[in-house]
Amino acid sequence: MNTARPFEKPSATLAARRTPAQHAARRQHLRRELLTSPWAPLSLLGIAFVLDVALIESLPETAAWAQPVMRGWGLAMVLASVALWGWRQVSAKARALLQPRHDASELIAEVERLLSRGAGSLPAPAVERLLEHALRVEAASIADHADTLRAEVKVLDGLATELWGAQRRPFAGSFLVGIAKALFIALLIRTVIIEPYRIPSGSMLPTLQLGDQVFINKFIYGVRIPLLNVVPFRIVRAPARGDVIVFNNPVDTSTDLIKRVVGVPGDTVEFVDDGVVINGQPQPRELESANSVVHNRAEESGAWFEEHLVLYREHLSGVTHAALQNPVRPPARAHEGPYVVPEGHVFVAGDNRDNSLDSRYGLGGPVVPAYVPDGHIKGKAMIVWLSWGYDGLLSSLFKGTGLRAERFFEPVR
Repeated sequence: MNTARPFEKPSATLAARRTPAQHAARRQHLRRELLTSPWAPLSLLGIAFVLDVALIESLPETAAWAQPVMRGWGLAMVLASVALWGWRQVSAKARALLQPRHDASELIAEVERLLSRGAGSLPAPAVERLLEHALRVEAASIADHADTLRAEVKVLDGLATELWGAQRRPFAGSFLVGIAKALFIALLIRTVIIEPYRIPSGSMLPTLQLGDQVFINKFIYGVRIPLLNVVPFRIVRAPARGDVIVFNNPVDTSTDLIKRVVGVPGDTVEFVDDGVVINGQPQPRELESANSVVHNRAEESGAWFEEHLVLYREHLSGVTHAALQNPVRPPARAHEGPYVVPEGHVFVAGDNRDNSLDSRYGLGGPVVPAYVPDGHIKGKAMIVWLSWGYDGLLSSLFKGTGLRAERFFEPVR
């Protein structure tokens, strides 16, 4: 008399049942699928981007050669991804195999999951049948036989339903669980590691231009707890002079702003003819152009217009960056400050010195000095990853706004 006996987990796996030849064929198939996936070039681009950011953050001088290398690599990977996607659409064989392979992969993963959890006691013959049919599904997928693959998937799906029934997770449930996992990972990355930010105004010209999309490093200053606006502990360091930061405006918490840190706790900050003076020490700067042309955008109409400003190369505690100054400004702007930065706050200013509602002017609120609390700082701007601004590609179709490829992978300094 045959009696049902629980299977042993170690033997109830596909890996244990595959022959050496099957293992080799599966590895070769996975490599082929990986190399021909449209996501493969984009994944390589993502890996290179992370390495590029780490390199220029630790060694800023490498940006001179790293940026053009990343542009070339990025273009090559995007073109490769488009080519692979196009091939999959054009090739009848690839189109025929796409859905059956997806269904086979999902079904085999479900069967292995249910077997690993036990799902109750199954007779040994039932386990043998499941593994046999799963291997047949896998073989049909490797052999590129679409019709055979559909038939084998149907058989394995029926067998799984027969053995487990209601214990199987409905497709909709699996889909929703997958979406929930992806959203959780995305939220975790956005909250703790990195977040995109679009430059909305010309206050940081010429360092950052309207339409630049930057990534901000949320890890460097410590994990910020949103809503509570507190940073329980530092991870790498505190904000330093010269950092370009994105912060939640303490005056109007519905908006985020991007500015440069000019003063840290305890500093006395002054502006003399728009030059920065820290604790009585003028920060060096050199004139680069008495007539630098930058492009700004009118908020009401969205039309682009030229500004002719004075361009300086400024050195702020060892950080070298560009700064703009309006050659015509009221005498009251010749000397501003002193501003004493309180503990737990930073003083920020825009690089476009005469067109920035920053700490000098209440961050857009009442015109009194306003400082940014540590808990409102979201992170440090690292790199421009996309730019949709003045006179770019296709700008004739979008009222002077287009894709600025030369801005891609520009480090924020």
